[in-house]
Amino acid sequence: MPQFWTPQVNALLGSAVVAVGAWLAWDRLPPSGAGLIFAAMIGFLAWRGKTIGLVWAWSTLFLGIESFLWPLLTMAQIHSSSAQPSDEQMGTILSAVLMGLFSAVFWMAFSYGLFKRASGTEAASSDSVKHDSMVARQSHRKKR
Repeated sequence: MPQFWTPQVNALLGSAVVAVGAWLAWDRLPPSGAGLIFAAMIGFLAWRGKTIGLVWAWSTLFLGIESFLWPLLTMAQIHSSSAQPSDEQMGTILSAVLMGLFSAVFWMAFSYGLFKRASGTEAASSDSVKHDSMVARQSHRKKR
């Protein structure tokens, strides 16, 4: 199975997750807006996601940002519909704030871990390349 297409497939899946998250966070988002977010995310993840880990690190970071924006969007929508929110609307705002902040912290912390893991993998691979070249130079010197 070729390895070159797996980051692209994961970029497609990550883009779908982010687009659905945006659609859920902003209930008035038209399908064309979700499609635009989907297309923009595919381009961004294909550009920045060189590995599967980086694709999902960026995807979860955007999910965290969406989760953080969800309470703000909910408050703006309720404020635009009425000057004084009802008790039911205040309950909606409270649940959006609690769940939005909880999920934002979760997704951003998860993203941070994925970025750390990806940077550790890149550092380890560059260290192994340096070590291999050093061993090759030493073996070349011994032959002389």
